[in-house]
Amino acid sequence: MKMNFLQSSILKAVLTAVLLVFNLVFSDQALAANLSLDQLSIDACAQTDPGAQPSLTRPVGASCYVLSGEVTNPGKFAVIDSDVFAQILDPSGEPVLPNRARVGSIGDVQPGSSSFALRLAIPSGTPGPLQVKGAKAKGFKAPVRTRAGDDDELLPLEEAVDPGLLWGTKAVIPVDQPLDQL
Repeated sequence: MKMNFLQSSILKAVLTAVLLVFNLVFSDQALAANLSLDQLSIDACAQTDPGAQPSLTRPVGASCYVLSGEVTNPGKFAVIDSDVFAQILDPSGEPVLPNRARVGSIGDVQPGSSSFALRLAIPSGTPGPLQVKGAKAKGFKAPVRTRAGDDDELLPLEEAVDPGLLWGTKAVIPVDQPLDQL
């Protein structure tokens, strides 16, 4: 009887130790990777931009803006499903999107620096120029959400923004190809 209790206790201790080691070894895959954002600008979408939706212009609603800049991945591996977090402020310093820290997704980010752009829906009538404060990006080493397929219909704000068109140059990132396939 005493021997079974001792063996059971040792077995539980060994299993606990194995689970702890397993958790420590593989937990870094679940942690978010931090990316740095630089050269940020926020500008109104062009009227030809699908996110502007000129056919839906109305006095109350949202206006399309593009947040663009440069993202740097200091790691050795691609960061998947990267999200951008920031405060968007009006000229008086008041938050334009007060209940929203995540402003959008920039998808996959390869190691090094690359351009990014994402659309934002800002309440109509918000005075400009807008400011960006506390911007940061985070992503993961593996996909964390289901990806849209080629046949899936995207909303205008979800469609890719060509960062090259913003600065009058050719796109640095092909908008028709995910970064993990470059």
